Amino acid sequence: MSSDMPPVAKKVPTTRTHHGDTVIDEYAWLFKKDDADTISYLEAENAYTQEATGHLKDLQEKVFQEIKARTQETDLSVPTRKGAWWYYSRTEEGKQYGIQCRVAADGDDPPALTAGEALPGEQVLLDGNELAGDSPFFAVGTSAVSPDGTMLAYSTDFSGDERFTLRFKDLRSGELLPDEIPGIFYGGAWSADGSTFFYTTIDEAWRPYRVHRHTLGSDEDVLVYQEDDERFWIGIGLTRSQRYLVLSAGSKITSEVRVLDAADPTGEFTVVRPRHTGVEYDLDHAGDRFLILHNDGARNFELATAPLDDPGTWTPLIEHREDTRLLDVDAFKSHIVVHFRREGLTGIRILPGDGGEPYEIAFPEPLYDVAPSGNPEFETSRLRLGYTSMITPPSVYDYDLPSRELILLKRRPVLGGYEPEDYEQFREWATAEDGTRVPISIVMRKGAGRPAPTLLYGYGSYETSIDPYFSVARLSLLDRGFVFAVAHVRGGGEMGRGWYEDGKLTRKKNTFTDFVACARHLKAAGWSSRIIARGGSAGGLLMGAVANIAPEEFAGIVAEVPFVDALNTILDPSLPLTVIEWDEWGDPLHNPDVYAYMKSYSPYENIDGRPYPPILAITSLNDTRVLYHEPAKWIARLRATAQGGPFLLKTEMGAGHGGRSGRYDAWREEAFALSWILDRAGVTE
Repeated sequence: MSSDMPPVAKKVPTTRTHHGDTVIDEYAWLFKKDDADTISYLEAENAYTQEATGHLKDLQEKVFQEIKARTQETDLSVPTRKGAWWYYSRTEEGKQYGIQCRVAADGDDPPALTAGEALPGEQVLLDGNELAGDSPFFAVGTSAVSPDGTMLAYSTDFSGDERFTLRFKDLRSGELLPDEIPGIFYGGAWSADGSTFFYTTIDEAWRPYRVHRHTLGSDEDVLVYQEDDERFWIGIGLTRSQRYLVLSAGSKITSEVRVLDAADPTGEFTVVRPRHTGVEYDLDHAGDRFLILHNDGARNFELATAPLDDPGTWTPLIEHREDTRLLDVDAFKSHIVVHFRREGLTGIRILPGDGGEPYEIAFPEPLYDVAPSGNPEFETSRLRLGYTSMITPPSVYDYDLPSRELILLKRRPVLGGYEPEDYEQFREWATAEDGTRVPISIVMRKGAGRPAPTLLYGYGSYETSIDPYFSVARLSLLDRGFVFAVAHVRGGGEMGRGWYEDGKLTRKKNTFTDFVACARHLKAAGWSSRIIARGGSAGGLLMGAVANIAPEEFAGIVAEVPFVDALNTILDPSLPLTVIEWDEWGDPLHNPDVYAYMKSYSPYENIDGRPYPPILAITSLNDTRVLYHEPAKWIARLRATAQGGPFLLKTEMGAGHGGRSGRYDAWREEAFALSWILDRAGVTE
């Protein structure tokens, strides 16, 4: 097959019938990952994409060099105190992965670090570069130091399928223990004495469903808990106080939490409150009580307290508010920190432990995102915060509670003369078809002409919020006169729980029409000329849907690991994630109304013969969340059915859901996507 001609996928009609509806799927054969025809086809698509984008090679290299030149390659994080140590990570020029380190603590102020210089007494916990070796993919899933600071549990993945191997390192001697456990999931938790580690494993549908207890030096691990309801995932953690192990089971809409004294790792977990459909809750330990964040009769959540010996009895501490979504709570010895969302922005509320009046921390920018970050120490008078905006690089603050002072510890360096005042950010509001006002976050370079070519990003699922954020790579667009905008569409969480509920199940189409309304608003308000849309994963479903709804609005579409064969995937309970996803999308397998609704918007099902904009789909062969065959089938059907294009598919043959793992590899992938976006907008310099 010549690479200068688009591959033509063979048609092997496969028939399925649901609720009296018979559907023929000509490209279902692409599901067979190990079939030689599948691999051959994906490789032919890669060759065609390489040929079709060959004229962008110089631009790709230029954008890559811009990203690299703006990044301080030898860098380090702000140290975080835990027990007798300060923990931090650093990167070195020319190396793909980070290095995790620690130094002994001396006083309460973090040590002053200089990039490229090791501190006296530095201990390297994990060097990702050494661990990765020559592997084309590498990721760490777990990295947890025991409460006494003597042992490290860590897990690694060398294929991208998110199945990790767990190992243990004695930090006193630097030696690896012989204990080795393959096939585990993310996360894990130590017992109080560091003798025992709890971890989770997954079933065939890639659902974490078991918690195991491993005693160091033992060959026999104990199954502690198994979750048989296929809608529920489980996880295990340790409270900040290190007093309690917390075993959480959760579906998309329901929670159940169990607790166990961390000093008694062989004991029985106690249920906090039995699961009740639609009630979500989480727990933290605060001295003589538990803190419970829950939505029982409180759509935007409220904060309650519960006795240690009766954790199912909840007394309100912060009552529900319609205008404020409570996101998380962090308990410390002398105060409580609440992370919340109001009017599309995040915020921090402090509840002093001495009975003082609660208060919120003020921030100066009109658009920003703030969250507690790196606060493992239970007894402290400082709160570590992460802060960013569309023009302010990621910043680390300590908030000193006694003085109520924000102390800037570090702002990520952006090299090459970057000045925040050269850029400006705005909040606009589009009006959706049903009259709902939809927020849009916008950033551009000051003095850039308008209307301008625009990259419009969207997600809109799982109550995930795409808050204002900074991007070094994005500067390559802004400095060429682009506007970058985020459409905060329904299905996300930007405007509270109701915003999410109005973009899921049988209201899912609001997500798509909101995005189209944002694109049209940007043009009508004079912001945008040619708009290129971009989204990934569930945001890739958004891209496929808007391509069907309003192809004329977009000069190009980038869909990364896109969930574009949604109906077929959600119909198959044997696939990873399907059953748990029924709470998000509905159950088309058993409900004919849900089937009809999903069929009416699923991108793969609704391609027609109209002209479509050029589309670039990027996926990974080893993705366990959105399987590679979805974009492969989508592109094949687009090419066979639609006009317009071209329609390109790029498959990473050795990566997972997050794409390539090394930072330089990831920068090259981003440069590839950005050069295509620039080309679609007619902007190359």
